[in-house]
Amino acid sequence: MQVRFLLFWLAAACLAAPAGAQQVPGARVNVLRAEARGAVSSNDLSVLRQAARSGDVQTARIAVRALGRLERPALVPDILPALRHTLPEIRTEAANALAQAAQGWAAGGVAAKDRPAAGSQAASSSIALFGALSGRLEVEEDPNVRAAIVESIGRLPYRDAEQAAQAEKAIVTDFHDNDTVVDRLGVAKALEVFVRKTKFIGPPGPPVVAALKSLLALPGADVDPLRDARVRRLALEALTSANAVDDDVVAAAALDPDPQVRRLAMKAAWTTGRGVDRLLPGLEDPSVMVRYEALRGIRERGGDEACATSLAALNDVQTMVVLLALDQLGNCGTSNEAVSRLEAAINDLSRAGSARGWHRAAHALVSLAQAAPDRVERVMSQFAGSTIWQLRMYAARAAAHLKDRARLEKLAEDSEDNVSEAAIEGLVAVAGHDADAVYIKALSRGGYQAVRVAALALEGTSRADAATPALRAALDRLNTEGRENSVDVRTAITKTLTGLGAGPTAKQARNAATVSQRPALTELINGEDLRRLAAPKARITIADVGVFDLALITSEAPLTVLRFADLAESGYYNGLTFHRVAPNFVIQGGSPAANEYVGIADHMRDELGLWPHVRGAVGISTRGRDTGDAQIFIDLADNPRLDHDYTVFAQVLNGIDVVEKILEGDVIERVEIIP
Repeated sequence: MQVRFLLFWLAAACLAAPAGAQQVPGARVNVLRAEARGAVSSNDLSVLRQAARSGDVQTARIAVRALGRLERPALVPDILPALRHTLPEIRTEAANALAQAAQGWAAGGVAAKDRPAAGSQAASSSIALFGALSGRLEVEEDPNVRAAIVESIGRLPYRDAEQAAQAEKAIVTDFHDNDTVVDRLGVAKALEVFVRKTKFIGPPGPPVVAALKSLLALPGADVDPLRDARVRRLALEALTSANAVDDDVVAAAALDPDPQVRRLAMKAAWTTGRGVDRLLPGLEDPSVMVRYEALRGIRERGGDEACATSLAALNDVQTMVVLLALDQLGNCGTSNEAVSRLEAAINDLSRAGSARGWHRAAHALVSLAQAAPDRVERVMSQFAGSTIWQLRMYAARAAAHLKDRARLEKLAEDSEDNVSEAAIEGLVAVAGHDADAVYIKALSRGGYQAVRVAALALEGTSRADAATPALRAALDRLNTEGRENSVDVRTAITKTLTGLGAGPTAKQARNAATVSQRPALTELINGEDLRRLAAPKARITIADVGVFDLALITSEAPLTVLRFADLAESGYYNGLTFHRVAPNFVIQGGSPAANEYVGIADHMRDELGLWPHVRGAVGISTRGRDTGDAQIFIDLADNPRLDHDYTVFAQVLNGIDVVEKILEGDVIERVEIIP
């Protein structure tokens, strides 16, 4: 099912993109430029509104999409007519755009306080939007449009149980009335997001649980069991979120032919306490993602077998499982075998000098510092003085467990900002404000990550006389640099200054909160590059690992593709690393400082669309709306909770096995754009 789904979408993306031999109409370029500016002017809004009524299909489609991406509920009336458009692709886009626009009512959260108040204009408008979507669902004949509408109904920001019950009824009715593959997928997506976002209201009703269990059921013997794999994943995610799984559900899912469903079965077992007897068999699963989740689950559930299973997992053929096992042995200090195995991993430094050979020793060091502090001190100097900065960073983490203040203070002055950051975090736990002098000194460092953690460490200090001038100097320096992507560190400094009763000047505060699009970004948007990059690929080579190809989805995220291609062709990514590896979730890279707080100077706008965060999807990392700094991440598994919140601009075409082998610190040798 997933393979066919992705092939369908890739084909649709290529067809929707401007043909290589055709010029891109100026109206489309104008729409994209208006969107890139955030449509802050009445002229930009006029461009989008007029384009939404264009006779050119693609111009109308991207204009409707752009109106939704602005997340302004006031623009719902401008989008609604497209829900009745003669072409299904426009109606699909309109359904999604309406739900995206409605997110403006949620004020960035799902808590009850963020929902439209009862009797307010926003609440009335939200109810009216639900009525428009559910009314259209009753007459819509195209399954793709129905799927988009029902998912949008699931995404709306509901305020109370009465509204939620109406949504439940609409979604479940659609489930019973339609039974195509696309319809089932739409209902599964709708229920997953609905259950997740309405937990603050209460659990879903019995009809929803029954529908989810029906979607989870394995197909009959005469049907391809992989056809509905993604439907089953979403159904199991929703049942787990609703705490509605039982032993039978976990047992059935643990035997599913799809490895992602089996992984979710392991997760359901340890998060809900149902079917926990499936965790041990999960350690023998042929899929690494299942074994990893089972091992984590056994540790989370606790019990006598936790240390034994971690010890056994040290023999796993996949590094990600071995590293998790080493991490978990930190809780096994009463086991002589666990301590011995950790010491052996630390002492085997034969490969630690290579780019990909330091991980086991580093993870073992931190665990041994927890399990047997008296056995690790003899090797700390070797790690803290290593020429590999990652080993020094892990040494700082180990020193925190050892409460070794002297070593932490020394590592806080390390030449590598990531090491300094880890050491300061350790000092906060070990010494608190006794180490304020160290934090104040760190404010003059160049790395945003170190300055940020130092600023936060000074919250509540009694040395405001010394801290305030240093904080203000750091803020002035960052404001002078004028980089948008320093907003996190500027916000941290402002917060600490305010707490000290020495808030920044009005000008400093205004600059510290700046997250705006610069006009220069629109210069990348031109018809020639849109034509050239209508359906491109990117080839990424990872040093000592391999090569994988991406399909760049220009039709879904044109601004992001243009920015990514421009950076790639300039050599920006060459030599950077994947600094974050979160198994069964994502890998993230593309930071010049190998850290989530450092990227390109100017933020990128989000382009939230229809492409889902399935395994192999490639997105832009952010820390809030429109704060992308060109760091990319690749989904290692389906992550529906990221849908409509993080831009997807590419999909792994081949080489997903290479992606799975990437370890923390692996180097991006080069990124090539293939038009």
